[in-house]
Amino acid sequence: MLKYTALLFLSIFPFVTKSKKVKSFQQKNKIENAEQRWVDSVYNTLTFEERVGQLFMVAAYSNKNEAHYSSVQKLIEDYKVGGLIFFQGGPIRQAQLTNRYQSKSKIPLFIGIDAEWGLSMRLDSTYRYPWNMTLGAIQDHNLIMQMGKQMGQQSKRLGIHFNFAPVVDINTNPKNPIIGNRSFGEDKVNVTNASIALIKGLQSEGVLATAKHFPGHGDTESDSHHTLPVVKFSKQRLDSIELYPYRELIKNGLASVMVAHLDVPSIESRKGFPTSISYNVITNILKNELKFEGLVITDALNMKGASNFKQPGDIDLEAFLAGNDILLFPEDVPVAVQRFKEAFDDKRISEERLSYSVKKILKYKFQVGLNNYKPIELKNLYEDLNKSEFNAMNYTLYENAITTLKNKDKIIPIKNIEKEKIAYVKIGDSDHEGFLAVLNKYANVQEIEVKDYKTVLVELQNFTKVIVGFHKEDGAWKNHNLNSSEISFLDKIAKQNKVIVTFFTKPYSLLRIDKFDDYEGFILAYQNNEFAHTVAAEAIFGAIDTKGKIPVSINNDFYINDGIKTNGLKRLGFESPENVGMNSKILSKIDSVVNYAIDKKMTPGAQVLVARKGKVIYQKSFGHHTYDTKQEVKNTDLYDVASLTKILSTLPNLMIQFDKEKIKLDTKLSTMLPVFKGTNKADATLVDMLTHQARFKPWLPFYKATLDKETNKPSEKYYRKSFSKEFPIQVSENLYLRKDYNDTIIKAIADSDLLPRVKYKYSDFSFILMKEYLEKASGMGLDDLANKNYYFKLGANRTTYNPLHKFDISETIPTEEDNYYRYGTVQGYVHDMGAAMQGGVGGHAGLFSNSLDVAKIMQMYLQRGNYGGHQFFSEKTFNAFNTCYYCKDENRRGIGFDKPQLGRSGPTCGCVSMTSFGHTGFTGTMAWADPENEIVYIFLSNRTYPEANTNVLSRENIRENIQEIIYESIIH
Repeated sequence: MLKYTALLFLSIFPFVTKSKKVKSFQQKNKIENAEQRWVDSVYNTLTFEERVGQLFMVAAYSNKNEAHYSSVQKLIEDYKVGGLIFFQGGPIRQAQLTNRYQSKSKIPLFIGIDAEWGLSMRLDSTYRYPWNMTLGAIQDHNLIMQMGKQMGQQSKRLGIHFNFAPVVDINTNPKNPIIGNRSFGEDKVNVTNASIALIKGLQSEGVLATAKHFPGHGDTESDSHHTLPVVKFSKQRLDSIELYPYRELIKNGLASVMVAHLDVPSIESRKGFPTSISYNVITNILKNELKFEGLVITDALNMKGASNFKQPGDIDLEAFLAGNDILLFPEDVPVAVQRFKEAFDDKRISEERLSYSVKKILKYKFQVGLNNYKPIELKNLYEDLNKSEFNAMNYTLYENAITTLKNKDKIIPIKNIEKEKIAYVKIGDSDHEGFLAVLNKYANVQEIEVKDYKTVLVELQNFTKVIVGFHKEDGAWKNHNLNSSEISFLDKIAKQNKVIVTFFTKPYSLLRIDKFDDYEGFILAYQNNEFAHTVAAEAIFGAIDTKGKIPVSINNDFYINDGIKTNGLKRLGFESPENVGMNSKILSKIDSVVNYAIDKKMTPGAQVLVARKGKVIYQKSFGHHTYDTKQEVKNTDLYDVASLTKILSTLPNLMIQFDKEKIKLDTKLSTMLPVFKGTNKADATLVDMLTHQARFKPWLPFYKATLDKETNKPSEKYYRKSFSKEFPIQVSENLYLRKDYNDTIIKAIADSDLLPRVKYKYSDFSFILMKEYLEKASGMGLDDLANKNYYFKLGANRTTYNPLHKFDISETIPTEEDNYYRYGTVQGYVHDMGAAMQGGVGGHAGLFSNSLDVAKIMQMYLQRGNYGGHQFFSEKTFNAFNTCYYCKDENRRGIGFDKPQLGRSGPTCGCVSMTSFGHTGFTGTMAWADPENEIVYIFLSNRTYPEANTNVLSRENIRENIQEIIYESIIH
């Protein structure tokens, strides 16, 4: 196999240095000599019948019974067939059968398969790439070559030597029933360049590519599987259009050509005579005019386009006489061999003609390594055929294919989502859940279920924008046409609302739409699957640019290579780890760490998210809400993030004030809050307070002063069981604190003693006081301020104080079985007692969120205050807050941010950059961002459930161990 790879390298990459050229030439001669010796030695051992047997590639299935398997084996043993073409089945079964069949063959068999979009075209449990039509929208053909390499690796791993791909037909007829999506499009240059890329990729891995269907099946309206299609073009037209790809592919080292069953009067004068058995088409045109020296293969001889013309055996002989080397899917090998013997005896077949094809077959067998055949290794076969890097390739392909065809007033991507009310309407009869789920990761997008069109139109009047998805089953030959009622409905929506329409279908589905004038936005996603759903939603909200170009024309509305480039808004996207330089296999070790923590009862459940370079590459939920395992944690569930509130709510709002020069690092507390004038804290500066060295005490148990001294339960002096004007502050489900108690909290802080000397000592006081400042400066509650300034604009729609005001309690994670203050399950109410006494809205605690929303805020920090088209604060401000001002004094803190440890112990794994920043929280949470490595890491848990005092999660460094795995997974 290495020999073949070296030879192939020379043919594809001839431009090497002079010394290398000499060595390469010598190496090539050596390989060619070894090849010729092997071919001659094998050929000379074969009988006439065995030589004829090499011409046949018979059909094999891995999903049939032993009778079929035995019949194939009999053909191998008795008729020495040269190869097999596998059809439906599965990879393990096919590998087992391949090993069995190869062991019975005198000469190793060619194994072929139709794998135009990957092995999944024929086999279950294998990988699937986009259709050629989707790939035809991609402008960077190097991506198609890389995909071809992966396809080649998968084929080789399964013992396959021939991939009967690509289809190089130029699909100039939208009504073509059999080619369509299998074509790269209707432009001959684009089809050719994409085909060259795919072929180079396949053949660089030692797998033979096959260009099909010669001389061109792209402009037919019938299917050669069922009849003989007629192509009425002149030889000049064929020469100019259909044959163009073949000329160029032959120049680029094409290994084989498959000849179609077509009736082409301009190049075959005999009426109704298939091109697959035409001497003029195969020998005169393909071999002599186009100078093709590779293997010539018939399309399957059981297809009606051929089998209706002649009987089994006769059709095989005619195909060979016309110039074919390999006879694919013969219907009756014994009869065919007999016909060959008769023709040889009658001197219609010469020894020279037979040896020409058989030796060519043997030559290519040598080149794919069959001179040194080894059985397929079954171990890890499934894993090898479904590697994570294949997903990375697919994401990239779809990201580059998705095409924006209309973008009136730059409606795509959607900006200022805080001002929008967005609806989603599904048209079509296939899956849409994946698309809707990703849309809702960016904004609240409400699905309007289509029961009757009139009702839907009325409901849509309440929305500023409507996203319409047309979803049809993702099959290459499936009907993707809109029906008349769907067209009418779509037109009415477009007339009434501002719409972004996304078609998850083949381009030809657009043909039935009369006009697109009322469509503000139109995206063509080509296919209806997870990858297309993700990238379409990303494009709509600006997580990616769109750069695809439609590979076919649609009436007079869109022309070949139409496509509007859109620009992203720096919103988080979703990607495979390998595309951002991370190793999926290593990242998967996170699972075992979290599951270990759950098994050891360190926490009932958790959410973990990893993003890099603006892409979420790992997002999982583990375990359950509680240890009773009744309710699993979902990615959308809300955790009490505890002290992460400091950097997710209070700090970013302070940064706006700083950016506006309302405050400075040396601003004193007495200036921010005049009530502190004359106190021992009056001169505390912003920088000292937010770096935790203002000599403040760590905290005060404010709640204890409100408990009855005898019962140790909430005193009636301070609490009531129901809401009233005097007792409006809800602490838990049936507990309301009196309205003036916040003043008592602030006074207690003001009256508290200072620590004896200046040193780093973590304190909640600073952020409790910063909340007071922000609310007084803005005239708004911190919850409303955070919503207005950040969460609505970020699309952080599941980030909130007091989640029960917006969400069902089942969507919130319990934090404790409280037996000391609230006496019950703390769920949907903040765990921190001080924040609870402030109505659930604290500057130091109180926020609830999920991993994705937290990641959005951390990504905004990484992007120096920029996200989703908004500049929240300046880069200068971010840099000021992300500076360690007192590292020399062994205080690692930035302004509000925690920073990496300066010694051995601290909040991180010790493997992050010193420019990184973040915070941890009492409930078992962590948010960390690293500008140098462009990584965001979020860990949310309820380790405080059922009781908060035991913190094994921290003691066993679970959060830090996960962070270490993240950094280990970086591909250097």
